[in-house]
Amino acid sequence: MKICVLPGDGIGPEITAEALRVLAALRSDGLPIETEQALIGGSAVDAEGVPLPQSTLRLAGEADAVLLGAVGGPQWDGLPRDQRPERGLLGIRKSLELFANLRPAILYPELANASTLKPEVVAGLDIMIVRELTGDIYFGQPRGIEQRDGETVGFNTMIYSEAEIRRIARVAFGIAMKRDRRLCSVDKMNVLECTQLWRDVVTDEAKAFPEVRLTHMLVDNAAMQLVRNPKQFDVMVTGNMFGDILSDEASMLTGSIGMLPSASLDASNKGMYEPSHGSAPDIAGKGLANPLATILSVAMMLRYTFGQEEAAQRVEAAVKRVLSDGLRTADIFEEGTRKVGTTQIGDAVLAAL
Repeated sequence: MKICVLPGDGIGPEITAEALRVLAALRSDGLPIETEQALIGGSAVDAEGVPLPQSTLRLAGEADAVLLGAVGGPQWDGLPRDQRPERGLLGIRKSLELFANLRPAILYPELANASTLKPEVVAGLDIMIVRELTGDIYFGQPRGIEQRDGETVGFNTMIYSEAEIRRIARVAFGIAMKRDRRLCSVDKMNVLECTQLWRDVVTDEAKAFPEVRLTHMLVDNAAMQLVRNPKQFDVMVTGNMFGDILSDEASMLTGSIGMLPSASLDASNKGMYEPSHGSAPDIAGKGLANPLATILSVAMMLRYTFGQEEAAQRVEAAVKRVLSDGLRTADIFEEGTRKVGTTQIGDAVLAAL
């Protein structure tokens, strides 16, 4: 089980360090895990001048899975666009053809009061958002900033092919089949022709999954419904840009984005696993970051890429045990619980394992 580890920037090295401790514990219990680290993002720019070195891409390509921390920080914001840390993240997704992004939004009972919504609105929340990851406006051409008629103009292209839509729809229908067999496809077909095609193709693909109840929702309504009545959703599928926004919104239903893992998969279930949050440069190096999303990303890796369901459930049970014992990092702390730092909560997960 070869894992390429990319700590990245900001809190990335701190949270991946705790995930590596979990992997080491699983290795000592018999799983044949190998890890090797490489640079990505701002740390790669500082060391090698580019956000995604060829050596990193080669290592990631040879591995069975990739574990990523986070990329980005204000110190790199002034760089040319092709040198910014985020280009490394987009580049590795594209190069490895990681087209299916899975973001579960699960509210642990112990964190019901950490959500900004009323407990009765979010209690029992369990949503899987399936986001297409390698198309849409983030990768569409042409794009750029140029002069037109004496004025500076910025432009991007939202574009999807039928094949791109079909393959992400199949992933979403497949996941829905293993859950409550309900799938909501999110688009903006009343305005955007690109997403009219999205709706048409998803509707056609549904013919192969008659057991799944397919509904459609416009993205602005979906954003409202996630706050108004999030438990109406089971699986949601949408494009790259809408998915980016909606999954971050859904993360706050759970109390903290620091609790949300994610998986980005290719057609053979090779994947890159990372927390849904960013590099949080304001707390980097202070031992305050919540590593649980990264540890839960390891559980997703064990499940989706390696087929190790028992080990995945064991990691998830350890996280639940830590929460039920009342340990909290600052982002999920409330009165009556015990505030601890990054390493301390990692210690507790290892003890629970």
